[in-house]
Amino acid sequence: MLRAGNALRFTPDEVDEYRSLGLDFEGVRTQDDIEQALAAWAGTLADERPDLLDKIVSELAKVKGVNPPARLTTVVSGAPSAGSHRQS
Repeated sequence: MLRAGNALRFTPDEVDEYRSLGLDFEGVRTQDDIEQALAAWAGTLADERPDLLDKIVSELAKVKGVNPPARLTTVVSGAPSAGSHRQS
């Protein structure tokens, strides 16, 4: 990764390496772009492989020396879900 002020550039090899992990860093030019790419990646993992995301979060917390966040098992929403007894 090359950095000049707030601008970032990844080499084609780095882009390919990150792509092998499921991260799309092509076109990433700023720290905000990296955060957006990581958020999209984490969202995909949460949908497709929540077990893997939990392991990654746990390992990152261990490295940082903090407790991992509690796993959310319930989504609270104002809209009734399918099969809900509430009427709209």
